[in-house]
Amino acid sequence: MTSPRRAGVHDHVALDEIEMCGDLMIAASSSGEDRLTPARIDEVLKVARPDGPDPHRVPLPRNA
Repeated sequence: MTSPRRAGVHDHVALDEIEMCGDLMIAASSSGEDRLTPARIDEVLKVARPDGPDPHRVPLPRNA
């Protein structure tokens, strides 16, 4: 029986999530701490903190 998936089709959202998880794993493995701080996670994922704008980061969605 053949798979219903077509060759060459990519789920870009899933690929982006996999890349973000990889970035977090790299940051965690290179950290000397037991856990990443929320600020470090935001930095790795390139999201803005609600306490101040940063032109190099992507803003968080309002419902997050």
